[in-house]
Amino acid sequence: MTRPSSRLRLGAAAALALVGTLALAACSSGGGSGSATPAASASASAGPTGTLTVYAAASLQQTFTTLGKRYEAAHPGAHVTFSFGGSSDLVSQIQAGAPADVFASADETTMGTLKSGGMIAGASHDFATNVLEIATAPGNPKQVSSFSDLASSSLQVVVCATPVPCGAATAKVESATGVTLHPVSEEQSVTDVLGKVEAGQADAGVVYTTDVRAAGSKVHGVPFSASAKAVNTYPIGVVQGTAHKALAASFVSYVRSTAGERVLRDAGFGKP
Repeated sequence: MTRPSSRLRLGAAAALALVGTLALAACSSGGGSGSATPAASASASAGPTGTLTVYAAASLQQTFTTLGKRYEAAHPGAHVTFSFGGSSDLVSQIQAGAPADVFASADETTMGTLKSGGMIAGASHDFATNVLEIATAPGNPKQVSSFSDLASSSLQVVVCATPVPCGAATAKVESATGVTLHPVSEEQSVTDVLGKVEAGQADAGVVYTTDVRAAGSKVHGVPFSASAKAVNTYPIGVVQGTAHKALAASFVSYVRSTAGERVLRDAGFGKP
């Protein structure tokens, strides 16, 4: 009586083994859901590749350098290079044929110059705002407390030249407040203004709040309420004739994404 029972047990074990073998074969053949995940991931990470050249306002140097590295990490095969400077200078370079794929300006006026000349492909997109702030030497030794203080003949003040967005914004504040500044120099980029203050070549400079934050302990920041009279909006666009249109559009989208917005916000930029 024990022999038939033993045979039954052996038969059941064999059947179970066969079921297990068939299940493993189905998974290894690609029919199971586990094999679809790597393929889907590879497809998701695929995107335009190549080297992208971005011309961007000097005040974007820190944030865009960070965004460029993060974009490259998220898009294998893509490489981003930058040329930073005063927005008006960058416009002149692009008009002269500089190989820019993307342009990010510190105001809408300079972007408008390229758009009116048919040098921006499609629409530009606003992605950030910025306001002015006074930068002084650490500790604020001259006790600057307001924009009107900058009109004092005892202060050496540096500003951006009027064609540069930070200079145009400074002129707006002068007009709104009735305060006339007498700067010892007018620079072609906001980073040049900040550099003179950091080097002790000026008592104060009018820069952006993001520049003060980026400089850390190298300068002392003095916010002033009249800065609200000249809020700069930053637009970005793809340069007409780029050989990397898909890559350029992808980078523009990344700057405007939640990830890009977070980097800009952490640096002190506002929403457009």
